[in-house]
Amino acid sequence: MKRGREGTLRGTALGCAVLLLAFGIGIWNDARLPEAVGCRSEDIAAVTDVSFLPQAQKASTDSAAKTVCLTFDDGPSENTQAILEILARQDVPATFFVIGAQNNKAYLPLVRQEAEQGHQVALHSCSHEYDEIYASPEAYWADIDALKQELSAYIDTNGIDCLRFPGGSTNTVSHKYGGSGIMKTLKAQAAERGYHVIDWNVCADDAVGGHPSARRVYENTIEDVGEKSVCVVLMHDTAATDTTVEALPDIITWFQEKGYAFCTVNDMLKRQEEN
Repeated sequence: MKRGREGTLRGTALGCAVLLLAFGIGIWNDARLPEAVGCRSEDIAAVTDVSFLPQAQKASTDSAAKTVCLTFDDGPSENTQAILEILARQDVPATFFVIGAQNNKAYLPLVRQEAEQGHQVALHSCSHEYDEIYASPEAYWADIDALKQELSAYIDTNGIDCLRFPGGSTNTVSHKYGGSGIMKTLKAQAAERGYHVIDWNVCADDAVGGHPSARRVYENTIEDVGEKSVCVVLMHDTAATDTTVEALPDIITWFQEKGYAFCTVNDMLKRQEEN
């Protein structure tokens, strides 16, 4: 699934532009996570004032304005290869927010395959240990530098300018370690360094305790979509989220049947720059 899908991406241009307009300049800030791992639909509230969103974001049946970006956090892992195979069969792009922790280093070569298949590799964290990365702004950026170093063996990291904060940009668990203002500081510093901060507005709830079934992961996703015409879906490609692999084909099919076009985060940003 290399960039042989240029025609598909050109067809998604309008949807991508709408998504960026709806969520702002490359910053989607719709997740208010509790301190627990994962997210529930009741924990996600729109931060953006809907009064100035495009009409398509409020409610739309126009298929040209219906766009979805599938994103996967905390990989790669033993489940990433299966996810890549599903995406290839369905000719669907995705964005992978990767980590470089000790337990997934054996799978880091898969980031090269992600890039070669036309997906986007973005930054999440190296250790993903909240008490370490959120101890201070300096600790956070040291973690990002360490992650880029780990990835540099497999891909060119110089052009990576998208990141997702562990827990999202409005998480409060970070306050325990770096104080109540740490996320505000980090978001400002990210902008200064040229990074786009990417949150989400749809959650598969696949990384919570209890190991949800594939059916539950599918239902969580669809229920969270609601009437949204533009969706950034949070999923995980960790060793513990094998049911995400099982649910993914049905999730993709549902979005296709509802008339959504698929984009990577990078595609959306490029479309915005062109308009």
